[in-house]
Amino acid sequence: MAIKNEGSTGGGCFIEKESGISSKEKEVSVESGKIRIESDSIGDKEIPAEAYFGINTFRALENFSVSSFRVHPELIRAIAAIKKAAAITNFQLGLLAKEKAKAITRACDEIMAGRLQKEFKIDAYQGGAGTSTNMMVNEVVANRALEIMGEEKGSYEIIHPNDDVNKGQSTNDVYPTALRIAVLKLLDPLTESFASLQQALQEKEADFAGIIKLGRTQLQDAVPITLGQEFAAYAEAIGRDRWRLYKIEERLKKTNLGGTAIGTGLNTPQAYIFKISQNLRQVTGLSLAHAENMIDITQNMDIFVEVSGLLKAAAVNLSKIASDLRLLSSGPRGGIAEIKLPAVQAGSSIMPGKVNPVICELINQISIEVISADQAITLAARDGQLELNAFSPLIAHKLLNSLEIMRRGVDIFIAKCIKGVEANPERCKELLDNSLARITALVPYLGYDKCSKLACKIIETGKDLQEVVITEGLLSRKELDEIFNKETMTRPGIIKISDP
Repeated sequence: MAIKNEGSTGGGCFIEKESGISSKEKEVSVESGKIRIESDSIGDKEIPAEAYFGINTFRALENFSVSSFRVHPELIRAIAAIKKAAAITNFQLGLLAKEKAKAITRACDEIMAGRLQKEFKIDAYQGGAGTSTNMMVNEVVANRALEIMGEEKGSYEIIHPNDDVNKGQSTNDVYPTALRIAVLKLLDPLTESFASLQQALQEKEADFAGIIKLGRTQLQDAVPITLGQEFAAYAEAIGRDRWRLYKIEERLKKTNLGGTAIGTGLNTPQAYIFKISQNLRQVTGLSLAHAENMIDITQNMDIFVEVSGLLKAAAVNLSKIASDLRLLSSGPRGGIAEIKLPAVQAGSSIMPGKVNPVICELINQISIEVISADQAITLAARDGQLELNAFSPLIAHKLLNSLEIMRRGVDIFIAKCIKGVEANPERCKELLDNSLARITALVPYLGYDKCSKLACKIIETGKDLQEVVITEGLLSRKELDEIFNKETMTRPGIIKISDP
């Protein structure tokens, strides 16, 4: 690969303004005065000599610089794992020299460990079904491997991004497999976070078991419930989400690696297909399996729609819980105020002492993001055509981002909100006593119509429910105490009392 020196006055002209290369990189290239020429079927490009990326990445930077989002690091690490497994497999089959294989696997190890991350700078939004991402990793791996071997970057006659790093592969089997690996890597900590959230809610269920309060339906007074029962319902919903996400992992472990361009395995030895599955299991630590129908895995993205749908369901539950906590903590003087949320920051630039439920609001917004991302993932998967889905980069970006922000959001929700929720028993009792909720408990003994008249009378007069019932001789105080007992009002069954 030709290396060319440029004078300091002209060294910055190797790239157009909107290429995606930073001004700092331009300055380094100008100062070093070195560039290298790389070629493809379209033509030549001048690349900074010190760059690990090559012409394919360069063109992607020129073509797709539309956002501040970059390809997710977990996807980069997953592709590097595939490159490592491929290098090992090709060496085992006698298709790749030992020195090359060693340099490639070492470069891949570094990338999997998080090094060289700044080199992976192309936009998350890109055409080409992920080809630019795959070639970006091929080029970085190749140039780092060359460096490991003591060679200059761009010396592709020694290690070539396509012929060596991408040997036996196509973007169309690498990208779907890598996305499965990345999703699995992010799913595991997410399910652990949901388990922790479920436990935190169950702890609050136990803490609040003895606090009876007013239940509400359609934001109107309903019947009594314990605060513990409310938190038990939250824990149950989160438990379902945890289980659903755990179970989906098995369906993500089928890969099309070795299927190459469209899943038929063109240009790939049969032995390679099975060996690379074994090697990839060792490299990733995941129980991945070779799919019987690689064509299906290559063209269909429905598994990612399924994962996204489960995330959407979890987002719905998270947002419902967060919204409930916001309502129950509203006030502190002018609202419900049956619970108190931890104060984590001042809530207003103008109103002293105001504290807002910001962690709950964070969860609400994360839920909106995940739900809207699900729609994008659904449409992108739907719009794939024939043997390949060109929109897999959008699916990858939205899905991996959803997994990441949901896991981080849940961890914050636990630490900064749920664990610190406090009950306000006095307020719970006050609102229950001042409501008509307990009248419903009298229906089995007095009948619906009589209880309706009783409710109207109490509303009109403002008198206490128990006193009216006793004064009118409907029930005795002892009977009312039994009916209005916490366990009686919040559990199934009807107690036996004498006829009034």
